[in-house]
Amino acid sequence: MSGKSLSAREPRVKGDAVVRVSRLGRATSKLATATAPNFQQPGLASTSAAVAPRKKSVCLTLWPLVAATFFMVSGGTYGTEDIVHGAGYGKAILILLLTPLLWSLPTAFMIGELSSALPFEGGYYAWVRRAMGNFWGFQEAWLSLVASIFDMAIYPTLFVAYLTRMFPYFQENHRGVLVALAVVVICAGMNIAGVKVVSTTSLWLFFALSAPFAAIFVLAPFKMGALANAVTKPTTSNVDILGGLLICMWNYMGWDNASTIATEVERPQRTYPRAMLWAVAIVALSYVLPFAAMWMTGLPASAWETGAWADIAQLMGGPVLRIALVAGGMMSGFGMFNALVMSYSRLPLAMAQDGMLPKVFAKLHPKSRAPWVAIVALATGWGLALNIGFERLVTLDIMIYGASLTLEFVALIVLRVREPELKRPFRVPGGWFGAIAVGIAPTLLLGFAIASSEQESILGMNALWFGLMMMGAGVVVYAINHALKPSGWTRQEPKPELAA
Repeated sequence: MSGKSLSAREPRVKGDAVVRVSRLGRATSKLATATAPNFQQPGLASTSAAVAPRKKSVCLTLWPLVAATFFMVSGGTYGTEDIVHGAGYGKAILILLLTPLLWSLPTAFMIGELSSALPFEGGYYAWVRRAMGNFWGFQEAWLSLVASIFDMAIYPTLFVAYLTRMFPYFQENHRGVLVALAVVVICAGMNIAGVKVVSTTSLWLFFALSAPFAAIFVLAPFKMGALANAVTKPTTSNVDILGGLLICMWNYMGWDNASTIATEVERPQRTYPRAMLWAVAIVALSYVLPFAAMWMTGLPASAWETGAWADIAQLMGGPVLRIALVAGGMMSGFGMFNALVMSYSRLPLAMAQDGMLPKVFAKLHPKSRAPWVAIVALATGWGLALNIGFERLVTLDIMIYGASLTLEFVALIVLRVREPELKRPFRVPGGWFGAIAVGIAPTLLLGFAIASSEQESILGMNALWFGLMMMGAGVVVYAINHALKPSGWTRQEPKPELAA
């Protein structure tokens, strides 16, 4: 754990601004220089360290944030088809109902507390860095960005999977890869245009892609048992029930991604907890209701695989509904990628502001204030991972993301110990027991995911060892980074933190 040690241990007061000092003797503001909130309390003296408040028109309100979170986590029912193929309808619906209770809700509680207490640029990176110092903050960012390489390649892949259901032409040669690259480029451009563009797009995409599933839900009672002997396209899926559970976990993860844009959210202390709880409910319903409806029709579970919703829509409502489902699947992949670019790009920005990355990553677009250099750099990395198989991407994503999520649960406990007086507008229910208990079920599920990764391979290497190698590389990169610039890439000035 590194970072300059400060001799002064008493809180220093400057006007109404308080420079907090942790019990380890480090000024919290020195550990989180990118985390100065961009709002001011009455009476706070203006300082060069304070970040100018954003105009109200740029801030995200509750429902745009819910929509953005929906796409950062889910993007609708698309991508869940293999769960039914591997587990059958009954077990699949049970998995889809239990997973948010054991995996999503605890995570949402943790994020609700930390994001309302520390609504800082960089979100989870800033929380871990504040709780445990530079080294672990760097590892949190490293794990999240490495996971993003595998995570972000999934969504253009889903976009192409649905496109080829309608236009098989794109399956030939490398046309699908070129379409996926086009998705990466377009979404990068929209994010450079600013958060308002992304959040508004997410809200309208949510309504558009939900409409075909609402139609299926309404039509299903009129086709009770009618599809029991339906002839469907032969599937190539070999996912079993364990693979289905892993895909379900992937479809319910990513709740912390919305935290990185906290300085761009209106009244984040109030908005984040509400947005998380609404998003958990909406995502769960968007998964369960369409499958419950299709179970009524008698369609065999073996007919399901990634992209199968298009063919099933044809059986339910003819070519018009099929076209709507295909378009919705494409919107889902596009919307998820678009929203996550907004989230991940704030990590290099916050790290550069903290001096942990070269200052070029802190460059903002003059009009939209978007971190355009970070967006371009990350989009390049995501584009290079487009050819990895879908199931392998899911396994690696869960394993590496899970390690970063574990650090966030640890940060929740550490901050409770070190900063008990930190103002927490929302707290995990249950006091200390609740704060500890929320991390147990997600950690157990992650252990299961890691054990299951031994069955996968990537680049000729066991997926577990490949994932561990990628995680360990973060320690090496931090050591090299620290050796090159022991005092940071940019000269840091103390930034006072607003009094809680």
